[in-house]
Amino acid sequence: MNHSDPRIYIAGHRGLVGSAIVRALLARGHANLVMRSHDELELTDQAQVRAFFRSERIDQVYLAAARVGGIHANNTYPAEFIYDNLQVETNVVHEAWRAGVQKLLFLGSSCIYPRLAQQPIQEDYLMAGELEPTNEPYAIAKIAGIKLCESYNRQYGTDYRSVMPTNLYGPGDNYHPENSHVIPAMIRRFHEARAGAVPEVVIWGSGRPMREFLYVDDMAAASVHVMNLPPEVYRGSTDPMHSHLNVGTGMDVSIAELAGLVSDVVGYTGRIVFDTSRPDGTPRKLLEVSKLHALGWRASTPLREGLRRAYAAFLETQVMETLA
Repeated sequence: MNHSDPRIYIAGHRGLVGSAIVRALLARGHANLVMRSHDELELTDQAQVRAFFRSERIDQVYLAAARVGGIHANNTYPAEFIYDNLQVETNVVHEAWRAGVQKLLFLGSSCIYPRLAQQPIQEDYLMAGELEPTNEPYAIAKIAGIKLCESYNRQYGTDYRSVMPTNLYGPGDNYHPENSHVIPAMIRRFHEARAGAVPEVVIWGSGRPMREFLYVDDMAAASVHVMNLPPEVYRGSTDPMHSHLNVGTGMDVSIAELAGLVSDVVGYTGRIVFDTSRPDGTPRKLLEVSKLHALGWRASTPLREGLRRAYAAFLETQVMETLA
């Protein structure tokens, strides 16, 4: 490996997390970054991934590529969510190993944990109960990604690590009205309601579920921090068959509170109505993040400030779409 400036491949560099990791690496002086668009490299195609790793001499991989979406998308496309994510993970991890890549960071999701897990959720609660049905295929794919990394470490002595983020938001998010996550969906809905002087905005569910939200640039900073921990430090805080680390703020809010915050940031003054005929999903998801705190990293962006930045980024996308 080139220790002075390693050749780093960011899989999924145009996505929410991948683009933030690129920003984080550039800010830390890394210039030797390798990125490929979906058109340039189809990660579900093993032959293409094998040819890529053979030719590019990669030192490190950040595996942030994934098919992602909210409750609606997960319920509508379960086959795509499990198949595409399994293909991407197995191809990238296996071909990275074949090419001699020793360092890889896999980015998972907090939906890997049981639906009714004790709160806050510790890393060792993995596979201790039933998953949330609305995103079970995606969760199983992400669990497989963790186990891929652990299995290659155990058999081949690689240094493949996994981080499990809580709900993420920020610049680069998907603002599709149906297939997006809760914060970008709310930002778009409140923005359009304000622009159209709509008297009320309807939010799916009861508003009671509790959720934790992490600004995506904090997630990127955590990813780089974990990737660069000395091997003995990482191994000393994890177990070979429970090697992932939670990444979050350690604080949560109700969906109703979140709706109030987003409407305030956007400047919407109408009514907020909750449609209780729609699914709530998991009642609560709060990650236990003391391991990561002990390893020297904490989130630094308060939720209101993160929402302000996210809304500013959304407005920029609206301007770009108008110009296009």
